[in-house]
Amino acid sequence: MNEATMFKLSYGLFVLSSQFDGKDSGCIINTAGQVSSVPNRISISVNKANFTHDLVKESGKFNVSILSEAAEFGLFQHFGFQSGRTVDKFAGYSGCARSANGIYYVTEGTNGYISGTVEQAIDLGSHTLFIAAVDDMDVLSEVPSATYAYYHASIKPRPETSGPSEKPAWRCKICGYVYEGEELPADFICPLCKHPASDFEKI
Repeated sequence: MNEATMFKLSYGLFVLSSQFDGKDSGCIINTAGQVSSVPNRISISVNKANFTHDLVKESGKFNVSILSEAAEFGLFQHFGFQSGRTVDKFAGYSGCARSANGIYYVTEGTNGYISGTVEQAIDLGSHTLFIAAVDDMDVLSEVPSATYAYYHASIKPRPETSGPSEKPAWRCKICGYVYEGEELPADFICPLCKHPASDFEKI
C-alpha cells in the first residue's frame, strides 16, 4: 500500500466507481477527502440520483480515482454526461483496471486511486455521505491533481455564443449540458450533474 496516495487528495474531481450484482458503473464527484488517519478513513458525498450511488449503497464498496491535470474533457463527458442506468460506462472502455476489490478504477488522466469499504452512511437529503475504511490505494502518476478551479479554467471548453440562426439554449455551468428553449423552467434540474436552474447560463 502506498501511503503517499493520500497527498493526492484535494477539493478536486474524482471518478467514483462501484459494482453490484454484476453491474459496473462510475460517475464524476467533487467531494472526497480523508477524515481520519488512524484508522485511515475517507468520506465521499454522492447525489442519490446517480446510479453509482445505488451500487455503493448496495455493495458497500467503491473506488475513488483521483483525476489529474492530464485528464481530458472526454473523460468528464464519458463518466459525467451519461447515466449508468442506460449505458454501461465500462463496456469497451480501455482506460481502466480492476483493483483487488474487483471494482474498476480509471488509469488514464488519474494520479491515484483509493479503495474503500463503507462503515457509515449519512442521509443528507439530495446526497448520501459515505464514511469508509481504506482497504487499498496506489499512486499512478506524479501529475498534479485536477482541482475544480483547474477544470473550469483549463479542461472544460469555453461556452460558444449563439448565432442568429441557432435555437435559444441554456448551458449548465457545472457540466456543460445544453437545454434548448427560449426559457429555462425555474424548477429545472440538470439531468447530468443534478444542479438547479440557477447554475445555467443563456447561450
